[in-house]
Amino acid sequence: MVRPILINGKFVEAKSNTAIEVHNPATLEILDSVPACGEADVNAAVAAARAAQREWWRLSGVAKAELLHEVAHKIRLKKRAIGTLMTQETGKPLIESVDCVQWVAECFDYYAEVGRSALGLTVPPSADHQVNFIRKEPYGVVGCIAPFNFPLLLMAWKVAPAIAAGNTVVCKPPHQNPLSGLLLGEVYDGLPPGVVNIITGAGDTGGLMLSHPGIDMIAFTGSTAIGKHIASVAGSQLKKINLELGGIDPLLVFEDADIDVAVHGAVWARLLNAGQVCTSSKRIYVVEPIAEEFTKRVVEHVKTLNVGNPMDPKTDMGPLISADAVDKLEKQLATVLSEGGKLLVGGKRFQPNGLKGHFFQPTVVSGVRHGGIATTEELFGPVVSIFYVKDANEAIEKANDSEYGLGATIFTKSLELAMRAMDNIKAGSFWINDPLADNNAAPFGGMRHSGIGRELGTEGLDAFREPKHVHLDYVQERKPDWFPYAKRTVPN
Repeated sequence: MVRPILINGKFVEAKSNTAIEVHNPATLEILDSVPACGEADVNAAVAAARAAQREWWRLSGVAKAELLHEVAHKIRLKKRAIGTLMTQETGKPLIESVDCVQWVAECFDYYAEVGRSALGLTVPPSADHQVNFIRKEPYGVVGCIAPFNFPLLLMAWKVAPAIAAGNTVVCKPPHQNPLSGLLLGEVYDGLPPGVVNIITGAGDTGGLMLSHPGIDMIAFTGSTAIGKHIASVAGSQLKKINLELGGIDPLLVFEDADIDVAVHGAVWARLLNAGQVCTSSKRIYVVEPIAEEFTKRVVEHVKTLNVGNPMDPKTDMGPLISADAVDKLEKQLATVLSEGGKLLVGGKRFQPNGLKGHFFQPTVVSGVRHGGIATTEELFGPVVSIFYVKDANEAIEKANDSEYGLGATIFTKSLELAMRAMDNIKAGSFWINDPLADNNAAPFGGMRHSGIGRELGTEGLDAFREPKHVHLDYVQERKPDWFPYAKRTVPN
């Protein structure tokens, strides 16, 4: 049986007769099937969103806030059920999934408050008895497309601010793991029908959303290649976009760092979610005086990690999302080694405890070549790539030598080094001694080829609004600069 989709406040059978099977990446069992939504389903979702948008926009900020807080409350009530399903379809360890669901609830709570207190601002007028203010208004209907690695959190980063701003949304969860997104859809039952709609499908469905004239904006998280395609198509329609794209993020370990802290932080920052994180530390630059000791401790720590069934509370790392992902990573790693990298541990696909899924050993490679594949392609899997540099200056220079700019991390006790690195490395997020930490009140997004726009913070709310300047003169009178010009003197 194929799961229903959410249209206009109801779960309904899709019009498409094509289905997509959803597999557990750890066991390869079939979990369920969802429709590959076609034009009729996309049209229905967009029509529902457009019909609901104006009335939703007119609803008071206080009323919207109450409804968003209620969404957050319902998410918390279903946290374990949603987290369990997410683990089954993503391979993410259960503790990570449950944490993610909590973060989703916190995102809705945050935008409930920000959305009701930030409509615009006033500016000083240019003359007497005038008032000037800026009102920020929604775009209309937003198409939200999230990736497989954080299917709920990265969708919430779009949906919560979009509807808080007065938009309505059409959501497409990732085709690899859409089930938890559909389960999450049940918490929207207190919203007016049509405010949130959920359709399922792969790239063809996303393409229909992108080209649909009834969708005013696309908010997308995914690869840079697909992001460029979205930008190109959207540009031809003058459709607004918000893109959070790929990253090959650097992590720098300076000589004064606490090596034990840096080792544990770097390994977690790289191998979280089996290395399938856009902001994971894919390039680790270590200064030569501590390189040997750092590398030794990284290998020792990685060997202690438990890889296996993500439902087991003792599991640190689960599988990759698909066989294709394993194949690609295997080929990329072979290139890294052919370029001079030295394999220290791992490097192979395997089946822990007899599991049949898409597992790849936690891997450490030292002496990786800067300028090689590990600096130009995103290795989306559990490969710790360690680069050796002479000193802090070279580390900063090479860290910034990239087309990308999503995040960057440094470990140091020196305020001077930290600030110098921050000044010279282009990155949307810059972490000092605490990698990958997010804050709902701070913007998230990339520089360079890592994206356009921001999520989270007030910037994330403004991403879904456009400003309107209102000029009001509360005294009606003819202005001296109007016609006829014969009454005016041309200034010198």
